[in-house]
Amino acid sequence: MTRFFHAALVVALLLVTVGCAQNYYNVPRESYEKKVRVLGVAPIFTDSDSDIRIPERDALLALIKDANRKNEAELVARLRDTGSYLAVRMPEVQADQLFSTLFFRRERRSDAGLLYNKYFYKQQEVKDFIEKNNLDAVMLVTVSGLTKSEKVYSSNYLSYLESDFNFLIMTAQIMDAGGNILWEYPNLQQRPIVLHPLLNLQYPDFDEAEANVTDKVDVKVKTIPGVTRAFEKSVKSYLQRDAKVSALYSAVFDDMVALQEPEFRFPWDKREPVKGGEQPRPEPVAMKSTTPAPAPEQVKGAAPTKAAQEESQEELPAETPVSTPGEIKTETLSPAPK
Repeated sequence: MTRFFHAALVVALLLVTVGCAQNYYNVPRESYEKKVRVLGVAPIFTDSDSDIRIPERDALLALIKDANRKNEAELVARLRDTGSYLAVRMPEVQADQLFSTLFFRRERRSDAGLLYNKYFYKQQEVKDFIEKNNLDAVMLVTVSGLTKSEKVYSSNYLSYLESDFNFLIMTAQIMDAGGNILWEYPNLQQRPIVLHPLLNLQYPDFDEAEANVTDKVDVKVKTIPGVTRAFEKSVKSYLQRDAKVSALYSAVFDDMVALQEPEFRFPWDKREPVKGGEQPRPEPVAMKSTTPAPAPEQVKGAAPTKAAQEESQEELPAETPVSTPGEIKTETLSPAPK
């Protein structure tokens, strides 16, 4: 029994050590901790021109922007609570205006099999914003639309439909005044790379297919009242007294904040912790967010160039309409052997 206990303890220590060694920044963790002491969080952006396929588009955009304003304070509070920063604050600025000022283009990307929207911002405008607000770096969070293939199960989990569905996703970057991307979500340092959708805007109508005794199922769009109720489903705020946060936003915030938690250190670790105040700031070797040539999705009126096309890591197929009925597929689920 004692030998088993000792073995279990050794395994647990190894797991903790390996887990804590993961660095989710695009620069060495020590460099990031010294460089970014004051983090600014921009108001959550809404990319109105992204791939959002819903008839009542304007109503949905207004709903998203309202949900952003109601929940963004929770993200600031959670980042502040990590203890990774000397200060975390949200400058007072209008979200749409700031996005229009900073935005250069978006690119529909596929990295390690994960499909998402990657954003490029104007380097000089980002630098001006950081310096104006006395920040070390700024976190830019964007809600956008994305259509991708997904397998959705029926309520009894015995049938599923694999088709194109339209989602709302939330992505983020932390950038410094030099245009370096110091951290991002989805996080390319993570294995496997994870991006949980904010909300699926469509659903397969299995009940209608069953009622009509057919294997063909329609993909339908959620209504505005339905989306509203989904956003309003809330959980208790971790940090703000008597406050609630949307359960959908809370789940994505959990993912983002977990990737910025301070590194665990054993009691015998003699390294000096990073303290507040002015620190030497070595130039990081990070992903450079320069203003690249226009790509397939870019600012209106700009034409793609050969250089921009080569920049994409993978050629993606053109998006297809999602209203075409799909075929229900079934599979037998058996209990796991005891």
